[in-house]
This record gives sequence, structure tokens and C-alpha cells, in this order.
Amino acid sequence: MPHPHISLVTLGVTDVPRAARFYEALGFKRKMKAAPESEVAFFDAGTVALSLYAVSGLARDAGFAPDTGSSAFRGASLAWNCASEADVDAVMELARQAGATELVPAKKAAWGGYHGHFADPDGHIWEVAHNPQFPLSADGRPALPD
Repeated sequence: MPHPHISLVTLGVTDVPRAARFYEALGFKRKMKAAPESEVAFFDAGTVALSLYAVSGLARDAGFAPDTGSSAFRGASLAWNCASEADVDAVMELARQAGATELVPAKKAAWGGYHGHFADPDGHIWEVAHNPQFPLSADGRPALPD
């Protein structure tokens, strides 16, 4: 039986080239540039890969009617964990400069860390966090306590 893991996260976007420029501005390294630029973009995202795919195609592939509205809360977020509070502030600023919408400015968290939230141009929510209870490996992987 294969071990459980996440190998690829796909975000449905309304404009793949625009979304790709946003993620490149955040520092993600684009891969497979031979893929049709208007249809899909792939990025190295550390221990997983990130893909951007037209939301209409993603909905079609999963058997849903396309809904390109990005204003509804989707009940999911992506996280960028950082080694320090200063790194959280730096990533939040980088995201703003890349065109993100700041949802919640970085601040102390009730759970003892420091975090803020932004949305990418398609409304995908990102949390940027420093959690002193989750030390990070050299490749950015959080060490979750047992």
C-alpha cells in the first residue's frame, strides 16, 4: 500500500498566465515551461509541487459545473511557515508587492505564534505563520510533535 502523502496541490484560477506571474513574483520556481501557458503552470514548492489550472477545466475534470466566482469562502487555506516573526512580515510584504490582497495583517496568535493571511488574485487564502511549536527543517518542512 502506498504511504499517504500530498505530492501536488492544484489551484483553480481564472487566468493562468496572470496567476503564474503572481506565484513567480512570490519566488516560486516555474517548471515544465513547455506546457501550454494558457492551460496550466507548474512550480517547485519545496516538498510538494504547485500547479495552476484553469478553474473551468478543474471543475470539468472533477465532474462539477464551473463556478469561477472567487469571493466565496472555500473552507481551505495554504500555509507558508516561517522560521521567525520577521520572516512572516517579509513574506506578507512580498505577497502585497506581488499583488495579493491582505486579509489579516500579521499579529500575535492566541496559540503562541505569529501569523497573517493574504489572498492570491483568485481568492485562494494563504496563512503565513511562525509557530515556535513546529520547528522547520532546512527544506521548510514543519516538525509536528507527536
